[in-house]
Amino acid sequence: MNTTAYKTTVRDLARMIDHSLLHPTMTDAQFDAGCALAVRYGVATVCVKPCDVPRAVELLKGSAVLVCSVIGFPHGNSHTSIKILETELAIREGAKEIDMVANAGKVLGGNLAYVAADIKAVNDACITRGAILKVIFENDYLQDAHIISLCEICTKIGVAFVKTSTGYGFVKQPNGDYNYKGATEHHLKLMRAYCSEKIQIKAAGGIRTLDELLRARALGVTRIGASATEAMLNEAVQRGFPGESAVGIGPALSTSSTPSGY
Repeated sequence: MNTTAYKTTVRDLARMIDHSLLHPTMTDAQFDAGCALAVRYGVATVCVKPCDVPRAVELLKGSAVLVCSVIGFPHGNSHTSIKILETELAIREGAKEIDMVANAGKVLGGNLAYVAADIKAVNDACITRGAILKVIFENDYLQDAHIISLCEICTKIGVAFVKTSTGYGFVKQPNGDYNYKGATEHHLKLMRAYCSEKIQIKAAGGIRTLDELLRARALGVTRIGASATEAMLNEAVQRGFPGESAVGIGPALSTSSTPSGY
């Protein structure tokens, strides 16, 4: 992809990224290294499990990187009251953004009143506490009509973002393997078309290269969830994108032992 077509800097790209620290096997040492990487590259947020919010807040203190906590993760099946409690606790502990998983079973079953009430309750909990909500659809489980319904619900409620995937929505494939497609061009176009222009789009799941990030950006995506942050931003520097990240990119910080997420 020709970088001359983009008037964007490395910092602009970094500020699109929620650096994912969500893998279930992630150790404390790997988590700490991930937060250090996030600060070094100046990303938008670190996206963390609820139990890790306090540690993330401590490690990010003094930086511009915010803490984003997932709730109802990864399947969205928690009772609404539990989602609210998770949200309230995460915000109280320092999270500024919340990524909530919609209840896919209720969506597929057509119980959209439940789905809308679930999302609204969590969005209200965020707004009253000064945080923003991203609603994860888990598109691999859904058909276009379901995605459109969720876009309409989120538009009516007025959430900050809609998001494609958790990165862990594994679906049985024709060959018998369990895998996921994540953020596809078709779904990103669909979400942009059926959401209010006031709602931002977050692409997650399968965004691992700079070209994939740029394609998502060209489709109107303003935030991505990724664990390949270092590789993407280093490639941007190598390919001559103008500027640097928030604090500059120096010698690579080794993250080879960090489990991949999105």
